Amino acid sequence: MSKNAMRQKMANSIRFLAADMVQAANSGHPGAPMGLADIAVVLSEHLRHNPKNPSWLNRDRLVFSGGHATGLIYSLYYLWGYGLEIEDLKNFRQLDSKTPGHPEFGHTAGVEITTGPLGQGVANAVGFSMASKYVAAQVNSDTANLIDHSVYCLCGDGDLEEGISYEACSIAGHNKLDNLILIYDSNRITIEGNTDLSISEDIRSRFESQGWEVLECNGHDYDEIDAAITQAKKADRPVIIIANTIIAKGAGPLEGSHHAHGAPLGEDVIADAKRGAGFDPQKKFFVPEDVLIRFRCAIEEGDMLEREWEHSKKTMPLIEQTEVLEALQNPDFSRIDYPTFDKADATRNTNGKILNAIARGVPSFLGGSADLSPSNKTYLNDMGTFPKGRNIYFGIREHAMASIANAMALYGPLIPFTSTFFVFSDYLKPAARIAALTGIQQFFIWTHDSIGVGEDGPTHQPIEHLSQFRALPNFYVWRPADGAENVAAWKTALEMKKSPSAFVCSRQSLAVVPPAVKGEISRGGYLLASDKDAVITLMASGSEVELALKTKEALNEKGVPANVVSVPCYDLFIEQEQSYIDEMIIPGTKRVAIEAARGLEWYRLADVVIGMESFGASAPATKLFEKFGFTVSSVLEKIK
Repeated sequence: MSKNAMRQKMANSIRFLAADMVQAANSGHPGAPMGLADIAVVLSEHLRHNPKNPSWLNRDRLVFSGGHATGLIYSLYYLWGYGLEIEDLKNFRQLDSKTPGHPEFGHTAGVEITTGPLGQGVANAVGFSMASKYVAAQVNSDTANLIDHSVYCLCGDGDLEEGISYEACSIAGHNKLDNLILIYDSNRITIEGNTDLSISEDIRSRFESQGWEVLECNGHDYDEIDAAITQAKKADRPVIIIANTIIAKGAGPLEGSHHAHGAPLGEDVIADAKRGAGFDPQKKFFVPEDVLIRFRCAIEEGDMLEREWEHSKKTMPLIEQTEVLEALQNPDFSRIDYPTFDKADATRNTNGKILNAIARGVPSFLGGSADLSPSNKTYLNDMGTFPKGRNIYFGIREHAMASIANAMALYGPLIPFTSTFFVFSDYLKPAARIAALTGIQQFFIWTHDSIGVGEDGPTHQPIEHLSQFRALPNFYVWRPADGAENVAAWKTALEMKKSPSAFVCSRQSLAVVPPAVKGEISRGGYLLASDKDAVITLMASGSEVELALKTKEALNEKGVPANVVSVPCYDLFIEQEQSYIDEMIIPGTKRVAIEAARGLEWYRLADVVIGMESFGASAPATKLFEKFGFTVSSVLEKIK
């Protein structure tokens, strides 16, 4: 059998596995896997990976941005030998199976990152490439390389229509990420029909203008695909391969139709397709033995590649670089010399000093801002610029920034942070959600946290955002009241390896709060001030903690005993056992929460919530706090 004839047999095996999976589940997307099958076969010949060790650092990364192409993804991980079995493919999209509707990192071996929301996978691929460039800059020598892998991403029309892909590809072109290869499944079909309905731009010109090399091939011609990938690996910039394909290739009357995108093909269509390709139409989930042997060669080949790499780490040219790599992979947080704070300051300022302290102690800590580092206070002093240094200039691209950092965190040795104004977290919410869903330890720095933004007005004053992110599972929002809380928050968050954390910081100066009376900041909330036989408990976070303390003083002057509870991390506090919560918030006291935001979630803990009932306004911060009732007199009046 000729090489291309064997390739055809391998591609058809993928097509029919995918079609059978969708048909058995009566749900899914058969069109993309069938259209991409030929590309997948050739890509298999180029991909450097080890099914025995999916976490090998120098493996090629393969991102499926079109997460709906799971029929292809799971077929490949079965065929390559990543541990999936035929029974797993038969359980596609079923409860508790290893083959959910979209790929999930940590759930199915081999999946590099959770994709599904279109476009994010493109940004993730850029993130993997950026991570590799930074690590390579630290550990490669003039004579030998420890990190020299490629990053591949399969994407479709929908991915390139989403704005995040434009943001991410702009960053990739600007940074000349020469190990990034984007394979564009150009089948000109979306759910509603032909792409002519909604898009007419010149993709080639778009990517050339962003600094990419553009190649094109027939996505069903094996020699053209092979030549394109071979050429792409030699490029000095990121490459997009426009692969002209036919959706549902081989599916008879549904070939090329948008009806094949998101629905089963039907038993008769699948049987006819198998018959036409020389497969037994009665056999489902069938892979010829010679096909499986060819795909499973990935196990031995990948194991040998990793063994050679491990051996190279011990050779003389790379011994010193190996030590640097190990330091990146094993951060020692005890080396962080945290600053102390003894005077009023904005928490964006204290947070900036903490970031620099962490960076000095932890070489894998890096990040940047969406063009706001002077305001976010996130610049790492004397740390240089990416790729050799640790300050990343993301530009005004919040969504891509956060998705890129998600991938950088999953790359292995890196601990990334991103930053912007809190109100602009709207632009990156999908990436924050994926971080929480996946359990990615990314650190979000969000400053200008409330109506304290002042003159910038309601467009820049985040009112609902605390509630939004506190509602997100496995996502921890820290709103420190002063520098000491800020330090404790970071110490806690750095140890939370499977969760993202956000630091929501003030623009205005906040007073230093007294030490805890009882409890621990690391548990999300603690008793800050207390009176014997208190009848009121005041709760707050961030800038409103100072207001709560002053309100307590005013109540005491009136003979009313009160307690104050600071809750820098609401999410962590409500996870504590009820006995701890009752120690902090004494049962039987009147419970009042104060926050310059909507604060609806506080009703879980409070009887009364003093919060924002509207958007803000443009004026000096002090005037705004007066206008919206965040003064001692206003609070007293509301709780009287």
